[in-house]
Amino acid sequence: MATSSSSAPVPRAATAETETPPLSGPAGPAFSPLYQQIKGLILQSLEGGEWKPGESIPSEMELAARYRVSQGTVRKAIDELAAHHLLIRRQGKGTFVATHAEQHVNYRFLRLSPDRGDQQSEGPALRRFLDCKRLRASADIARALGLRAGDAVIYVRRTLAFAQQPTILEDLWLPGNAFKGLTLERLARTDAPMYALFESEFGVRMVRAEEKLKAVAADTDNCEWLGVQPGAPLLSVERLAYTYNDVPMELRRGLYRTDIHHYRNMLS
Repeated sequence: MATSSSSAPVPRAATAETETPPLSGPAGPAFSPLYQQIKGLILQSLEGGEWKPGESIPSEMELAARYRVSQGTVRKAIDELAAHHLLIRRQGKGTFVATHAEQHVNYRFLRLSPDRGDQQSEGPALRRFLDCKRLRASADIARALGLRAGDAVIYVRRTLAFAQQPTILEDLWLPGNAFKGLTLERLARTDAPMYALFESEFGVRMVRAEEKLKAVAADTDNCEWLGVQPGAPLLSVERLAYTYNDVPMELRRGLYRTDIHHYRNMLS
């Protein structure tokens, strides 16, 4: 439910906004710093859909008045949300809810880069959806998605080709209730990235992901789709993507060709 300006919960006052409250037994701090409380309230509004992906949020001055705190506290909360790619600051325009529909975040979770040039010079990926159907979740799929074994999931298989070369084969599992109505025809008729489709048509926004990588050899099933010989080296990437409040919403297992691509990650 969206938080209104008249009913938004107001954090406890603090004598200093960076003050750390005293400990409350072995469980840890009783209160979080004030800017963290404001960050949590803004997250509640994002999760509740008060501000949609791509829309602007109120100004720092308006949010400060709404939550009865200083602009500095609001600014610090927004800075953290921007650092996690949930909000985007635009010079002279304000702060906006990040969206996967924007060009520069289309491949936010994709770390595969060409050995020469970059993703922009290589051009957009050519997608080919091979399957989309409703299944019962196996024990391992259910565990990853926080479901019960046998619950409904949507299974999707697709390939991504770069420079006309099939490069990625992916299998995806999505919670059936959240993605009810997703079909192969619906996927095939949109040009939007999958995460942008999830935002616009299902109201699900992926905000972070965890990945596991390992080296594997191509088998007779996947080598056909990727155009490689059996036994060819591939990179296996398992990704678990989450929406707000760390709710898992997608399990994705991909096989990547790395003969003319490499996996690139920025560490800080």
